[in-house]
Amino acid sequence: MLSITSAQLNIWLAAFAWPLARILALIASAPVIGNPSLPLRIKIALGILVTILVAPLLPTPPDLDPASATGLLILAQQVLIGLAMGLAMHIVFHAAEMAGELIGLQMGLGFATLYDASLPGFIPVLGQYLGIVVSLAFLAVDGHLLMLSTLVESFQVLPIAPLSSPTGLRALAEWGGSLFSYSLALSLPLLAALLITNIALGVLTRAAPQLNIFAVGFPLTILAGFLALTLALPYFAPMLERMFTDGLLAMLRIATALR
Repeated sequence: MLSITSAQLNIWLAAFAWPLARILALIASAPVIGNPSLPLRIKIALGILVTILVAPLLPTPPDLDPASATGLLILAQQVLIGLAMGLAMHIVFHAAEMAGELIGLQMGLGFATLYDASLPGFIPVLGQYLGIVVSLAFLAVDGHLLMLSTLVESFQVLPIAPLSSPTGLRALAEWGGSLFSYSLALSLPLLAALLITNIALGVLTRAAPQLNIFAVGFPLTILAGFLALTLALPYFAPMLERMFTDGLLAMLRIATALR
């Protein structure tokens, strides 16, 4: 007759619940798959499916009662690790949205905003447009699968155990500083084109003072901005590839720093 002790049940529960906490936390905070428009049932089902697939391959968890104080502490730490790793990848997408906001301000479209449920809040139209472009590029290169693969690899880098080092949060804060450098790198070619356009309009105004610069300059600036954006989009691919790679490396770097 098959007999199962309470100790064995605790071990099986811990081996499933602790990885599930990290995986669900990453799914909740990750870009694309963590979008609020995605039904909650699908997110939970995806987390359970990934946990079922990877749990047998993970290192043996500590022999602790999941309902004990230490077990609950480990559960909370796994949630924190998953949220930190998801946020690290989200910074790449926020950099693209920030670049769109900078471009929109120079084009004169800073007042044109749309509601974004992922923040939630209102962001400029160009920011949301570049966010959609980055999301499609992320899916096109199987970035969502690479992100889940990096999450599984994090269990080898940072096994399930009580954390002893809080430096991973500092690594996340340092990675957050790249938000501004990436947004500037994406928007710089268009900002330069718009700057040249504004200089040309200024020279034109000095040469022909009777010209109504507000009636002519505004549509010309928007037209120049969209033209520059159309020409620059094909050249975003290497930069986006680098940003995705750096985001995945940042996820592992945060997990390594927490070890």
